This record gives sequence, structure tokens and C-alpha cells, in this order.
Amino acid sequence: MVETITDNTYENFSFLLQELKEATSLMKADKSMKLISQVDKISLTDGGIDFLYERILELEAAGIFANTAWSEPARLVPSLVNGTFKSGHPNSTYELLSDLRMLALSERESSDHDVNSAEAMTYLEEVMVHNLEFVFKEVTEETRLNMTEDELNKVFNLFTFILKKCRLDGIKEKLAEEITLICEQRPVVTRRAREIIQLIKNKVSLDVSQASDRLLQHYIDVLFAPSQGAKKNSDFKKYQAFLNKASRKTLQQEASEMGEIMRKNGLVSTYHAYLVLHLLNNKVEDLIPEALRLSETGEAEWNYHQKMVKKLLKETLHPYNNQFLYGLAKMLENGLFSRNAVKAGLENISNIRIHPMAEEKILQSIVYPQPDLNALQYLTSALIRILGQPLGVGQGNNPTCQSARGISMWSQHAPAKLINMVITVATQDNLILRFDEKELEANKLGKGLVEKLDHNLDALSVILVPKIDKIYNQMMTMASGRGDDPHKWVNPALYGHWIQVGFASVYSYLFNAIHDFKGFMKIFYAACHPEYNGGRQLVYPNPIGIYITSSKGAMVGFHAISLLRVKKDPSGVMRAYFLNPNNEGRQDWGQGIKPSVFGNGEKRGESSLPFYQFAARVYAFHYNSLEIELYTDNVDDKEIVQVEQLAKESWGKAYVWIDTKKEW
Repeated sequence: MVETITDNTYENFSFLLQELKEATSLMKADKSMKLISQVDKISLTDGGIDFLYERILELEAAGIFANTAWSEPARLVPSLVNGTFKSGHPNSTYELLSDLRMLALSERESSDHDVNSAEAMTYLEEVMVHNLEFVFKEVTEETRLNMTEDELNKVFNLFTFILKKCRLDGIKEKLAEEITLICEQRPVVTRRAREIIQLIKNKVSLDVSQASDRLLQHYIDVLFAPSQGAKKNSDFKKYQAFLNKASRKTLQQEASEMGEIMRKNGLVSTYHAYLVLHLLNNKVEDLIPEALRLSETGEAEWNYHQKMVKKLLKETLHPYNNQFLYGLAKMLENGLFSRNAVKAGLENISNIRIHPMAEEKILQSIVYPQPDLNALQYLTSALIRILGQPLGVGQGNNPTCQSARGISMWSQHAPAKLINMVITVATQDNLILRFDEKELEANKLGKGLVEKLDHNLDALSVILVPKIDKIYNQMMTMASGRGDDPHKWVNPALYGHWIQVGFASVYSYLFNAIHDFKGFMKIFYAACHPEYNGGRQLVYPNPIGIYITSSKGAMVGFHAISLLRVKKDPSGVMRAYFLNPNNEGRQDWGQGIKPSVFGNGEKRGESSLPFYQFAARVYAFHYNSLEIELYTDNVDDKEIVQVEQLAKESWGKAYVWIDTKKEW
């Protein structure tokens, strides 16, 4: 629970501030550090940023910035702010105060500074551009690994406050890019895109003669005016009245417009849900395929399974559960209703009673719960969206890439298994999986990797991930000490029979070193690169361990992804297409290695890199050990040398390298 500012807090602050004011030059630094520690505590309290903002100029006058990198506002560089926040206290606390000072200067002219109000506002706009991960509380893997929960909350509090005070006109182009990156990936959780669009609608003045402004207006229309009828009847009650009077021709036009805009952007408007509910309740359901803009396959599925799908719509759809429609459309097009096991699972889940603990977690994941929407509706919606969008699964701000990767894999290749797991966790608030002929029951195990779950997840992940996380952690513990990477045994046990039994890890647990990188990489190329393995493509996702690196190429940590396919992009470059559970669009792994999410032949939800760049971050993967010797001699040594150089000059600096050949 967040603490509030108390009289005691204020008294401590005032006492330390007075001490700083009265300190001699010799004592200033000591008094300043004591006050900065108090500021750090206050920044985490409810109302703390407001409290500090009211006193920021008094703090400056007392000498809080004296002899620091923040002493001269005119010399500050916006692009350095992100790294300063990540360096932790006291630097992050000084940075917080510096930004509050700049905010104060943007609101009033001061003869004591070389920065005028316009320049101060421009500075803050640049800071926001470089810190969108904090503005929208969706941090990168690097940030999550490097910052404590308190440090993150401190920075989140700051940007929440800045957003209340500032308009965002100066960063419209970057906001348009951010929404585009999100929408192109088609995430299951669309909260971030919706929040940005709502923010733009409320705080940004648009000039549609400008390209970026037109794009932003388009995104506003996606949610708030997705059809001619919605534009003319912007109030939901008025729109419902409009639908009640509309002719079939008008309803068809509404269905066509909404279906088109949904499929173009992957976002569903509240108006769209009202329309489909109207079609469903007024026996005009033959227009629903158009409202979903179904392909031929999807429409055939609708026609064949119409009774079941209509039941699902009636039980699940709600104006504020609208994103369900996009998942349903994709699920129909994936032909999942024609799988008997999936149909049986969906029929079963409609009749379950959710465990109180699971219900509490589901409702925690909803930003604005609706009194007439229950936990089962939220859960069913999330399930349909994941089955329809298996590459849209994300881990949120949690160290659970393995669990998110599993949910994505099961959705693609074992959907009935996923449904059964969801039913078990939803009804029992527990889960059992088998490893080494032992049953691992989640509720009887110790902690997993997650200490405190970030609930910015879909309703399915929020109940399933903590259980998988505990079981995964126990599997890793049981498989440790075998002289090899535990993932060799854990991945096939956790994910399923399609994981190849051959396994290679370049990291030597015995010597804490990189062992026979060239041999390791030859196997990777022979297993996955079609120009060296006889043109073979991947059939199932390959669970791969990669090193996460900073924008400077420095080693940050380990990350679990799935290699989905390897293919030449439209320009002829051989690329690796993979699932990154982070759902990150703007990534920089250093050395010019910047994964893209669209524009290079990616399917919705994929990230991609030129193959050699991707290979330079791989440390573990699975392969077919019976066939690999047929292809390793085909691999070009020159390409391996290029990959090795990238690896050695980045994450490889953290290890000793052993060139001795290994029997893979």
C-alpha cells in the first residue's frame, strides 16, 4: 500500500531543507545527500511529486543542485535522462528534481535561469519522447532487469505528474509512430494503444494538414468514430437509437466500415460491440461476418458453427469487452472451431464456476471493471483473443518470458491443452504438471521468478502465469547440477513433444565460460538456416535462449523467445522471425542490431532481424540430433566469423572464451 505524506514526513523534510540552507560550503554536500534521501522516500508516497513540485524552486535556491551535473538547466541533454533514471538513486532522484524544476520553468519565466518557458517545455517534450516506456508504464526488458520496483514507481509517479501539467503537441510524430508499432504487432492486451489514443484526444491539438496529425486523427476515429453512424451519433445512447431506426442497408454499411477499420488496425471500438449486439439481438446476424470482415475460411467457419459462435457472442460480448471481436474473427479464420477438442473445451469453460482467488486476480487485471461484466466473461474473452492471436501474448512487466512463450506455443499447436489448463487454474486456483516422473503441484511449491505480479496482462495470463512460473522454477531447480543447461530437459517437459530433443548451449556451466562458439554456431546454422540445411523450414517454434544487450551492446541478461521461421524478406535478406514476449516495437540491442516488428515481411506479432544479427545473440536452442551432421559441413565459415565478432564485442565481454572443440 502506498504511504501518504504525514506531518512527520513534512517536518523531516523541512528540517533537512533548513539545514541545507544554513550549511557552510564544507557541509553542503553532506546535508544535500541527507535531503536527497528524504526526497527519494517522498517521491514514492501518494501525493509526493505534488509536494516536491511546490517546493522545487525553494530546493534549488537552497543549493540542492550545487556542484552536480544538474546545476545548469541550459546545459542538460534530454537524451541522457533515460539512462540517468536507470542508474538508480541518488542520480535518479536528482533527475526527478531536475525535471520538476524544468516543469516549473515551463510554467513561469525566471530571470535567474538561462532557460525560458518555451525552451523548458521543448526540453520536457524531448524527455517524454525518449522515455515513452515510462510515460505509458510499458518498460523494456533491459529496464525491467536493471531497475527495482521502487525506482520504477518513482519514475512512473514523475511522468504521471508531468502528463497532468503538459500538452503533448511537440511529440505528435513520435506518438503516431508508437501507436503504429503497437497496432502492427496486434497485441492481445491493447491497453497501451488505447491510453495513448485517449491521451491524444484529450491533450493534443491536431492539424489534419500535417501527415502525423492525420494519422493520429485516424487512430482517434478508430476508437471514437469508426463509422459514419458513430461520427454522427457520438453518444452511445444516441448510437443505439440510431441502430434501432436504421435500415438493413444502413446496418450493412456500418458493419462494412467497422469491420474494415478493425482489421486495418487490430483495435475494436465500443461502437463496434454495440453494433454486433444489435445485429445479434435483432435477427440480423447474417451481417456479423461482414462486421468481422471475415475471409472465405472464416465465413465458412461461421456458417458451419454459427449456433455455437452466436452462443459465445451472447455470453461474452459486452460494449466494454469489445476486443473479444477481433480475437473471435481471427479464431474463425484459423479454423479452430472445427477441432472437436477445442469445441468441447469451449463448451466446458462456459459452464465453470471460477474459484474466488482466481476471480480476484482476473478483476485485478481490469482497469475499469464493469458491474455487469463478470470474471468468466473477461476470462473467456482473453482465451478467445489468445487462440486467435497466439503471437500477441505478452509478459507485461514480469520476468515470465518462459510462461508467455508457453501460452503462445500451446495456443498455436495445442489449443485444447491450453483450454484445459485454463479451466483447471480457473476452477481450482492450482495446476499440476509432470517432470522426471514427479507431479509438481503449483500451490505446494515455493516462489517462482515473480515476486509481485504486474497485472497489466490479459485475464488468462494473470491466473495461469503465476502457476506455470512456480512449476517452471521447480523444474529448473530439479534439472540443475547435471553439468548442462537445465533448459535441455525443462523445455520439452514444459512445452510439449514437438520440442526437438537435441540441445546446444554455448554457455559452459562448469567453467562459467563460452565454449566452442564456432561449433555451436555451425549447428545453429545447419539446424535453422535454409541455405545450409537443404532448404528445410521450421515446423514448430524453437524455444531459444538469447542474451539481451543494451543499446551499447553490453550484456544485460537472459531472455526466452521462440524462433518461428527463417526466410528471405521482400528485399532478399535472410531474416529470423521470432516471438518476443515483450511486445516491444522500439528495440536497440547495440551494434546496429535493431529488431523490427513490421516492414520487413513480418507477420502480425513477429519481430525480425537479419539472420546473422539474430544468431549473434543466441546462446541455446533445440535441434534434431539425428540429422544435424548431414548439414554442418555446408555452413560458410566466413559468416560464422562475422557472428562471432558481434558476439565477442558485445555480451561476450562478460565471459571467458574457450575455443576447444566440443562433442555436440
